Amino acid sequence: MTPPYDITSEILRLVSEISEKIGEINANFLNRQSPQLRKQNRIKTIYSSLSIEGNTLSEEQITALIENKRIIGPQKDVTEVLNAIEVYDNLQNYDPGIEKSFLAAHKVLMRGLLKEAGKYRKQSVGIVKGGQVEHLAPPYENVPFLMKDLFTYVKRSDELPLIKSCVFHYEMEFIHPFLDGNGRMGRLWQTLILMNSYPVFEYLPFETLISQTQGEYYRSLSESDKTGKSTLFIEYMLKVINNSLSGLLNYKGRVLTDEDRLAYFLENGPMEFTRKDYMSLFKDISSATASRDLKKGIERGLLEKVGSLNKTTYRRK
Repeated sequence: MTPPYDITSEILRLVSEISEKIGEINANFLNRQSPQLRKQNRIKTIYSSLSIEGNTLSEEQITALIENKRIIGPQKDVTEVLNAIEVYDNLQNYDPGIEKSFLAAHKVLMRGLLKEAGKYRKQSVGIVKGGQVEHLAPPYENVPFLMKDLFTYVKRSDELPLIKSCVFHYEMEFIHPFLDGNGRMGRLWQTLILMNSYPVFEYLPFETLISQTQGEYYRSLSESDKTGKSTLFIEYMLKVINNSLSGLLNYKGRVLTDEDRLAYFLENGPMEFTRKDYMSLFKDISSATASRDLKKGIERGLLEKVGSLNKTTYRRK
């Protein structure tokens, strides 16, 4: 059964813009972020996703924990961050279309925080705001069946991943399958669905923009509840994704290093090649820069040099 939503002109416009931006990002090798930028974005992702849930640790404290340093802070907050670091460091091990994988991620994310970590709730829950029940989740007896249907949609639907990821995020929040950790799981699993098709999303911290627009985030969830469709939430999330991609494209000072270029070429280039082949992929570098790159590749044990002068070729090790 396909969850209910409409494809509006706004959704089509946003999908088109996002697709163009992803193409531009790939063309400019921005999907091959430097290790330092990847680390910074991972910190922002963890900080933003947990701060939405009330975590008080700063980006500096999260950085220290990632670097295995001791910090002073509430034990619950420290545990939340350590769990999130473990999950995000192992994203490649989770399959967005497998329910067991989903439960395994929740078990790690909520370890030491929730007795029922990795298990669906066995009691009724509701979200209360301002003394009023904002959302009454489906009966707990229905949760296993509803989640099974949702994962069937993820695996079998030919819907665009951009839309599918938003639908999963909304429907999971509506079902509210866990006693705690639903918000962070919704954002995590949307990331997984997206990066399965677009690798750039592994390090794109769109959670930062969600944390900056929390009012709109919760309002889009609430309004979608009232209409019985996830349409408004899809529009909201696509705007967030679109703005996040714009931020990456507008990143000033983005300069590919020799490390970036070598890593990209070794992954996408031929087994044996010439300096000219290397330069054909990076059209804005000089022959001297290409020679320096290739020399460093040899020094690092990534390449071996064959021949000399104008007959020189390079081979991946």
